[in-house]
Amino acid sequence: MAETTTTYPNTVPLPPLSRPAEVAELLVGAIDLHCHSGPAAMPRILDHHEELMDAAAAGFRAVLYKDHFYPGMAHAILLEKLFPETNVRLYSGVALNNASGGINPHAVDHAIKLGGKIVWMPTLSAANHINVQSSGQAKTFPKTSQKMLDPTPLTALDANGKLTDDTKQVIDLIAEADIILSGGHLHASELHLLFDEAARRGVKKMMVNHPTYIVGCSDTDIRQLVARGVTMEHSICMFIDGKSKKYSADDLAHLIDVAGVDNTILSSDLGLVGSQRPVDGFRSITQMLLDLQMPRDAIKKLISGNAAAFLNLPAERTAAQHAAE
Repeated sequence: MAETTTTYPNTVPLPPLSRPAEVAELLVGAIDLHCHSGPAAMPRILDHHEELMDAAAAGFRAVLYKDHFYPGMAHAILLEKLFPETNVRLYSGVALNNASGGINPHAVDHAIKLGGKIVWMPTLSAANHINVQSSGQAKTFPKTSQKMLDPTPLTALDANGKLTDDTKQVIDLIAEADIILSGGHLHASELHLLFDEAARRGVKKMMVNHPTYIVGCSDTDIRQLVARGVTMEHSICMFIDGKSKKYSADDLAHLIDVAGVDNTILSSDLGLVGSQRPVDGFRSITQMLLDLQMPRDAIKKLISGNAAAFLNLPAERTAAQHAAE
């Protein structure tokens, strides 16, 4: 599919691609587990419907909407019903910030009953996030359009440094439903305790969001967490042209190497002002992976296959498997 030439307000356009046809082919079946379309309290460059249309035009298999303040399952359900011809599966989950009552088992139970596929531990309300922001290390993190109440800092740990009872109950709910536990913006030191307990309690799908940003994971942390069965999700927005770019293509190659292709997911984390649209972000990162000489089967795992397993979607058949049938 040819790259888009449409100009959108507050949006970084897709840079020219050297291999657009190959990028388009690889994007068929892609899955975005971290899409920040709107409506949202933070300014967004597109809404959930527009993201669905972009994803459908590119042949995406699924999109998972993320908002820091509300669960998006109702939007996903209604949009799938209204636009069945897109053949794009839509999902969401709940972020356990102050707006959801913090690390709140009732919010998690409700999300699961409404079809939620992921629970993010506190993000904007995490004590770690608040500390990082106050230190000036996350200056580009998006702000809400209107001033919100000051956050109450949240942690998964009690005064003795142990996981709270509510956190354990949340873990049990996630394990029973077989959905994704994301570490949110908890510090790496908390993540080790969280995922150790989650593994013991039967959680099969564990993920760290942007491990090198806000969370503070070192290469050693990544290797240790992967050894426990945790997958690293890297935010495409941090490697491509746009306001949130922080790392190089070489950094991406290194991080994939540290965790391994089978333990890495690339999701857009896009929708914010001053950035590429989420699907364009996938185009840019796929071009980057091709430039890094990444094998095509590895690229497919990074942008679709590994995420499909997290959503319990059947594996897509390869061209060779189709030919053999």
